[in-house]
Amino acid sequence: MSIPKEPRQLMINIMYLVLTAMLALNVSAEIINAFFMIDKGIAGSNKIFDDSNTFALTSLERNAEQDRARYGKLVETAKKVREISREFNTYIDGIREELVGASGGYYPETDPKYAGKPKGYKNKDVTTNILVNKNKGDEVEKKILDTRQQVLDAVNALKGLPGTAINDQTLADLEKSITLGISEDYKKSGKSWAYFTFNQMPVASVFPIFRKFQNDMKSSEAAVLNYLVNQVGATSFKVDNFIPISSAAKSYIIAGDEYTSEITVGASSSSVYENMSIRVNGSTLKVENGVAKYSARPSGTGVQKYKVDISLTNPTTGETETYSKDFEYEVGRRSVTVSADKMNVFYIGVDNPVSVAAAGVSSNELKVSASGGGINMKSTGTGKYVATVSEPGESRITVSGGGLTPTNFNFRVKRIPDPTPQLGRSKGGEMANGEFKAQDGLIAMLEGFDFDARCDIQGYDLVYIAKREDAVDSQNPGGRYNDKSRRLVERAKPGDVYYFNNIRARCPGDKAGRAIGTMVFRIK
Repeated sequence: MSIPKEPRQLMINIMYLVLTAMLALNVSAEIINAFFMIDKGIAGSNKIFDDSNTFALTSLERNAEQDRARYGKLVETAKKVREISREFNTYIDGIREELVGASGGYYPETDPKYAGKPKGYKNKDVTTNILVNKNKGDEVEKKILDTRQQVLDAVNALKGLPGTAINDQTLADLEKSITLGISEDYKKSGKSWAYFTFNQMPVASVFPIFRKFQNDMKSSEAAVLNYLVNQVGATSFKVDNFIPISSAAKSYIIAGDEYTSEITVGASSSSVYENMSIRVNGSTLKVENGVAKYSARPSGTGVQKYKVDISLTNPTTGETETYSKDFEYEVGRRSVTVSADKMNVFYIGVDNPVSVAAAGVSSNELKVSASGGGINMKSTGTGKYVATVSEPGESRITVSGGGLTPTNFNFRVKRIPDPTPQLGRSKGGEMANGEFKAQDGLIAMLEGFDFDARCDIQGYDLVYIAKREDAVDSQNPGGRYNDKSRRLVERAKPGDVYYFNNIRARCPGDKAGRAIGTMVFRIK
């Protein structure tokens, strides 16, 4: 269009251009908002992919534990693809930040209208200059194609892995589901992919484009991870070893009882059970759905053995093979044992734990009773009891039931041993002046006693003897010093002697206090 020479016509044309530009700006504002909405939506989709891919990798690692030697390479490949994906997404984030930086950075998050958006979101020169003129777009194109090939190479390396269905056909199907790539549409324009994709595109429009590349990468990662998860045990049936399995209701029985066991083969395909035969000690058993039942009624005791032979057609080789293994079980007679969990003594005043075990007798059939020593038995769980006693002498526990001949177990009943009196951590002898005055009174210690019990000091006589002075005494009830005893203790100085006479204590189960000795301290 030629430029008009008439001033009036020139002014009209300029006004028309300004109006057109203003209309374009209004439309552009709505489109710009749409770009950011699309970018936000794709970002949410990417987060879902991240969570799903993390779960898929965890599932693969858990499933691969059944055969780490065979499926460990699947886990290694999955982690490699995840690392390729992570590196690609970091690269794309870097390109995005480069564009934002060149266009003026971001609006602050506190901005009520443009919070977090690029300041140059309408800028077309930045995208054209960096991605087209400076060939950054060509680099992005190459990065996409190279990354796609890295993912394919990682999975192709697993082709023919034993125990999986990874072959040319499944890999071809997988390749179709890998969305990361370059569209061929740009070739119709006669321009380069970078020019076709980024030329004169505002910064805002590039945001969802780059976010889509990341979405394609995460989608491709998900396709690979799901493909690998499905490879664990994916073959219809390919094994080269069969292990006979005997599942017995009980591996220890009582003489005269029947021994019952289910015998099968360690395989998961129904094709294994075709033409299968199972023999025990040479005798053929009836097989139903791959399971044969074997029973015996031994008369003697001790370890009993039997041999299992399984013959079947290997669905992989088509050959009939026989696999053998020996099994054993133990035959015993009914017996019972009762033991005090602490020692062969019951103590008055404390809970005495007791265990009752009877071989060959169900715990529901056992009957436990007790007598003597004021004993009382209380069940605390299967085979576990607490016994409390109140009188010195002997207690008897009787166990019967379940075909067991009544059996008696005798236990001595004693008082709790005498505690040892202590002042702080000392049982007597020399003590520094400051340490002696710092104590609050006497305590009674049960040394070497395994039960949870505590004895209390009932009282004692405190005698204070200073050099060249008459003895002064104080009758002290309880373990802590009374006022008079405390005053005597405060007078302590080097060379003084203190006697703790007639020390009395009372332990759990005692009807009255007991004398537990005397202590002497010399102040230094």
